[in-house]
Amino acid sequence: MVAKAGFDGMAVDLGASDVTVAHTVRPIMEQHGLTPLIVAFPKTIESLEGTLHMAADFGAPFVDVIGQVMPIELDSMVPIIETWMDMADRIGVPIQFETHRNCITNDLFTTLQLIDRVPQMRLCADLSHYVVDREFWFPLSDDDMGLISRILKRSDSFQGRVASRQQIQLQLSFPQNQKWVDLFKGWWREGMQDWRSRNPAGDCIFVCELGPPEYAMTGPDGREMSNRWEEAQLIAAWVRQIWDDLGGDG
Repeated sequence: MVAKAGFDGMAVDLGASDVTVAHTVRPIMEQHGLTPLIVAFPKTIESLEGTLHMAADFGAPFVDVIGQVMPIELDSMVPIIETWMDMADRIGVPIQFETHRNCITNDLFTTLQLIDRVPQMRLCADLSHYVVDREFWFPLSDDDMGLISRILKRSDSFQGRVASRQQIQLQLSFPQNQKWVDLFKGWWREGMQDWRSRNPAGDCIFVCELGPPEYAMTGPDGREMSNRWEEAQLIAAWVRQIWDDLGGDG
């Protein structure tokens, strides 16, 4: 289904599955020409190393790190980030730190301080988490938009989910959600435009990342209120159109 829908790859989420599942899925992905992306949730500093070796073996373009080692103080966070980056350099697999709740990049303000303290730290922008994290009012102020722009300028990949200040994953077709849909489309355009200014060639990776319940809202019958598979394809179409509008050829 994924290959026939025109996607170029799949993310292997080691938070939702495990290494055994990843190895089971791998030959099927290879059969259909899908590039694997590894999403890691390391609970210790050392545990990322095994995932990096697996990613190198799989041929993943990078490892998306959602670090579960999360001290309270910024000064304690910096050496963790630097150690993971050194580990990635030694093994030869790039890493990006996803902007995600319940991890070392949990808070927007702290992450902005982290990227200032660690200039080589690269991000994977899932902005839905920060919209909920900061409970941004709509319309966002110029100052708040500037904070998101700082994140986008340090991001080497992007993830597609539309959030509001109260909900992490909105239904894309509901009329009341369109202001948030338009906001996120604008951010994706800004992020990809900046990516192109830094990368004259290569692939910009965008993951249409929609989660199951309780990410997806459900009605009283427990059923999701929209179809995630259809929405993933809709987001992919939006992003391809933005990329084409920017003059992309990949």
